[in-house]
Amino acid sequence: MAHVEASVRRPQLVAAARSVLARDGVAKTSLRAVAAEAGVPLGTMQYVFPSKELLLRAVIEDVVGEIAQVIKASAETGGGLEHAIRQGLTAFWAKLVSGHQGLQLMQYELTIYSLRTAGHESLARWQYERYASIIAEWCQEAAHNAGETCAVPFGRLARVMLAGCDGLILQHVCDPNESRSREDLDSLIQMLTSLAGVRPAAAAAEA
Repeated sequence: MAHVEASVRRPQLVAAARSVLARDGVAKTSLRAVAAEAGVPLGTMQYVFPSKELLLRAVIEDVVGEIAQVIKASAETGGGLEHAIRQGLTAFWAKLVSGHQGLQLMQYELTIYSLRTAGHESLARWQYERYASIIAEWCQEAAHNAGETCAVPFGRLARVMLAGCDGLILQHVCDPNESRSREDLDSLIQMLTSLAGVRPAAAAAEA
């Protein structure tokens, strides 16, 4: 087999690990299983990722990066905060939740794994800080572009949005009822826009 640099092999192995994790779960994922999925010798796998813990850390970082990118790319920030919330969450659900139960289940498993594995607890915290930071940024940008104010700090709005989405996603994974989940998502969006209490900046200054 021709030599392939570790920097090139790494994303291939992470992709293979994601396939195994989505199919078999964290407990049944081993370096040997991932090597077989990627079609490489176990020695190659162990050279790039000497332990399962290092592999799972790379997978968590990869999943977080993908989801963060979709969240950031999905939000339209030119139509005001309420539009950004509605459009962003609707697009996120369509792209990464509906029909993607394996991805969402894998994400939950990896979060729990991080919290239960000594020395990896910070990964779970980083994961949610990353999501919340991106959500807060596009909410703030949308409000700023439209000359609006938000009734609560953008960081709090982002954390509540994230918590609400997590709950709906978990219910959807347990019972993937598309029509019910979309109705529930609409209700969450209404709650979030009410919490945001969007007002024109000029009106807020006069009040």
